[in-house]
Amino acid sequence: MTDENQNRPGVEPGKEPKSLSRRDFMYGSAAMLGAGAFFSGASPLMAATESGQGASMNIKSKGWAAVDTSGKLKPWEFERRPVGDDDVLIDIKYASICHSDIHQMKGHWGAQQYPQVPGHEIVGIVSAVGKNVTNFKVGDRAGVGCMVDSNPECESYKNDEEQYCPDTVFTYGYPQESSPTGISQGGYSSNIVVNSHFVVHIPEHISFQKAAPLLCAGITTYSPLMKFDLKKGDKVGVAGIGGLGHMAIKLALSKGAEVYAFTTTPDKVDDILGFGATEAVVVDDLSKLRDYAGTLDYMISTIPVQYDVAAYSSVVKPYGTFTQVGMPEKFELTLNALGLSANRVNFNASLIGGIKETQEVVNYCADNRIHPQIQIISADQINQAWEDVVNKKARYRYVIDSATI
Repeated sequence: MTDENQNRPGVEPGKEPKSLSRRDFMYGSAAMLGAGAFFSGASPLMAATESGQGASMNIKSKGWAAVDTSGKLKPWEFERRPVGDDDVLIDIKYASICHSDIHQMKGHWGAQQYPQVPGHEIVGIVSAVGKNVTNFKVGDRAGVGCMVDSNPECESYKNDEEQYCPDTVFTYGYPQESSPTGISQGGYSSNIVVNSHFVVHIPEHISFQKAAPLLCAGITTYSPLMKFDLKKGDKVGVAGIGGLGHMAIKLALSKGAEVYAFTTTPDKVDDILGFGATEAVVVDDLSKLRDYAGTLDYMISTIPVQYDVAAYSSVVKPYGTFTQVGMPEKFELTLNALGLSANRVNFNASLIGGIKETQEVVNYCADNRIHPQIQIISADQINQAWEDVVNKKARYRYVIDSATI
């Protein structure tokens, strides 16, 4: 018996299609940390207006998509919306792999619509622009991070923190009326159409391959470090040394910090010391943290799974700051209130950064030669790369060559 939904974009074979409002989607996936304030009074998604270039013609694209929660991606051909008056079309050259891609495709953050193309560390060349676009032209080097659209009337948008707007469309898996598939589709693909406000310039003096990870791993660690007002000589801890963690080490060092890295992977120690960290602490038992109790000014945790937050925060001085940026399943962490209160640590969490700050970190890393450590792969290696990320084997960011898609 033939499944009538098997060729319908956005519908998982064997299941009835479900129409989701943005509010339903956000509640169902807890995609904004479960904060009710994000859902109050949300206005409808902005629909892209058509430009004069191929006005009513969708743009053909091909990518690698998840079709279920297995975490195995498959080649998929789909369509993007036409280039609107405020849009930019980018021919993607490289896209890197973030642990968030895996979490979302596997449904760890809530039910998903499939097929879905992940990827929010995207770089390429502008191939078309809408008639209202003045900040980009055809041929420009461009990058796209975790967001692709929002409401410019939102206060957070006006304050350069677009990630906190209730109408913000994140780069993949979010309801988007203008998308032919009904949801935003990410960067493991040949091209992407984006509102030009959410595109950043990639300087000539950094390669596409090394720029791509800055669009999530870079901004996600740079933003909280800058908000802490990091000063020369500050003692900074980094917990979880993967794609985000290794960038946190490099960024903190560039500001003159003394960095202590905490990892559960012994064979990363040499790399960590090579990055310039003062110490690499292998936390194979939480007792290893006791020697560092109350010694650090600040700690950033990129750990994307459940762990003992109070134990790790104990290494921070009383009234110091601990920032969580890793996003575990269901976006939930279990906190020991007594442990946190005894530590007297200011605990907070941070969500990527705004577009202005994303451009800032790209420029900063290019100017100061702060580059991620990368491994370039072809599209047919994505599934193995995902397994390696989960098994802590990545060193430290896989970057997909889009020419192989």
